[in-house]
Amino acid sequence: MNDAGQNPQPAPARIPPLLWVSLALILLGDLGAWYFQTDGGRIDVVGIKLPTENGQWITADLYRPQGATEKHPVPMVVLCPGFERSKESLDSYSIELARRDVAVLTIDPYNQGASSSTHQKRSASVEGYGVIPAVEYVYDTPNLNYVDRTRIGAAGYSAGGNAVIQAASVFGGRPVQARRARASESKRPTAAGAEVPPVRPPSKLAAVFVGGYVLSLTPEVLASVNSSVGMDYAEHDEGAYRNVNGTADMRLAPEALRLVNSGLDRDKQVSEVQIGRAYGDPAKRTLRIVYNTRANIHPFLPYDPRSVAHLIDFFSTTFGLTPSIPFSNQTWFFKELATLVALVGSLLFLLPFTSLLLRVPAFSGLANPVPPPLPKPSSGGKWVFWAVFALSAALACWLFVPMIRATAALFPAASASQQTWWFPQRMNNAVLLWAVANGAIGIGIFFLNYILFGKKSGTSPDMWGIRTTAGELARTLGLALAVFGAYYALVFASYGIFHTDFRFLFISAAASFPVRMLLVALEYLPLFFVFYLANSIRVNSASRFEGQSEWASMLIMGLGNSVGLMAILAIQYGNLGFSTTVFWTNEWIYMDLLFGVIPMMFILPYFNRFFFRMTGRVYLGPMVTCLVFIMMMLTSNVCYIPLR
Repeated sequence: MNDAGQNPQPAPARIPPLLWVSLALILLGDLGAWYFQTDGGRIDVVGIKLPTENGQWITADLYRPQGATEKHPVPMVVLCPGFERSKESLDSYSIELARRDVAVLTIDPYNQGASSSTHQKRSASVEGYGVIPAVEYVYDTPNLNYVDRTRIGAAGYSAGGNAVIQAASVFGGRPVQARRARASESKRPTAAGAEVPPVRPPSKLAAVFVGGYVLSLTPEVLASVNSSVGMDYAEHDEGAYRNVNGTADMRLAPEALRLVNSGLDRDKQVSEVQIGRAYGDPAKRTLRIVYNTRANIHPFLPYDPRSVAHLIDFFSTTFGLTPSIPFSNQTWFFKELATLVALVGSLLFLLPFTSLLLRVPAFSGLANPVPPPLPKPSSGGKWVFWAVFALSAALACWLFVPMIRATAALFPAASASQQTWWFPQRMNNAVLLWAVANGAIGIGIFFLNYILFGKKSGTSPDMWGIRTTAGELARTLGLALAVFGAYYALVFASYGIFHTDFRFLFISAAASFPVRMLLVALEYLPLFFVFYLANSIRVNSASRFEGQSEWASMLIMGLGNSVGLMAILAIQYGNLGFSTTVFWTNEWIYMDLLFGVIPMMFILPYFNRFFFRMTGRVYLGPMVTCLVFIMMMLTSNVCYIPLR
């Protein structure tokens, strides 16, 4: 019992229950991802880093089935993801091949993931985006003594598909100096005066599988391929307008016909490709198979179980395997769901952890009362609100393509795929310009709306939560940095313990990236913050009305943040459905970014509202979300950081 007049001891701070929930989700997701990635512990998965030419390097994940030994060697497949993707995006290929006793080396291509940039301007042709040095390592090193070097394959998707067919051509003898050597030898007459036919050198690649890319299936490339080749192309691939026939139908496509006929004798060549039929002889490395996965588009091809089955079928045929697991028996999507659980848990973590830090003396002063909401709008005020809503959505839709085109002038080096410190992320530069333009316009519309209409309806700046001081802003930034640091501590811990991070399809919080990416972030974060702050002002200072239910307010703001981008996809794919060609052709690859951007834009207002309710100010939300979301974006995209 306390003595009379003695102040009681303060009760210890209670940890928010949501913090335990978020950590439990992360742990559950990590354990599930580890289980399905390793097939219940039957596959060893480790990360490695390979030094390559000119001070470059590639990072990779190595999958070894535990039954693979020196006495029982297994085939190996080197996997290369596509443009804007990291090695984890091909988990569907990696896991399903490894489950069927095929060792796998999945690389981060040059300029992506944690691999270095490259000095080569024609990296696909010369280096296969890293596939060529990776195959050379697998073929030459004594370390992988459990690999059957006569059965080394490679597979890639999109730009990775380009990489593997280029690698097959190089290993078959395509380099200029090799062609010259063969040409000089072929001109040497025999004793009878006849020319000696060129001898095709043995290739280190027994087979390659090309996913979602046909532009490299040219006579020059295929002439030197001494490997069995399979390919798969989505029935509605957005890039098909570039093909010779301008369609994704592979039955009469010259690219598919060249591929099939490159493995056949002249008297057996075909004028129409039968989809899924095996042509040629795998024993002679002339096997050719063309798939054309129905009802699919380019970005979703590696996530289609039918396409994954095509890959398994091809390598089972070329390597002479008889897997006990049916092609349709696939578990990779369970890992995808597990990392989704971890991703959801990690994003939830931001809220209770911030709430906990706000009880620390250094940050407790940031918890201000929430300002009163705006007056309930009149009928005229509702018309103004929805007019601004529609205008903002229309501007968001219209501005994206012009901002894409503006990147060539503002960021010439990155747009030309050259190493640079001046905003080196070619694809994200378009999103950056779009965000800055929308953010600046949004702030302008907010103040203009207040001057023209808000004052008359009883709105006061005291309701906005904008007023602050320099000291308060500095402490708010310190709090945001602490939350950001804790978030990535969880990312790194998950990767270090379970070799998995937080991701789902096109959204990821990657743990593997070059340290110099932090310097790149210093360029992008201040400019992106314009958009994030504008969104917080829109959500909390312009759209928080008296009498409006919270769920309705947040849903409207979520849609307001994303409906303009949704309209872009509707136009793009609506046109594809009606005409077999996308609406924006030259910019089609940028549209793929929106599959990852739209979900994050939809949930952004929710975070901004939650953080506003914690602090009564509009600043903490955009600081935390800009740090976390933009770092996620920067570490999951192509980046031409200089090697020196």
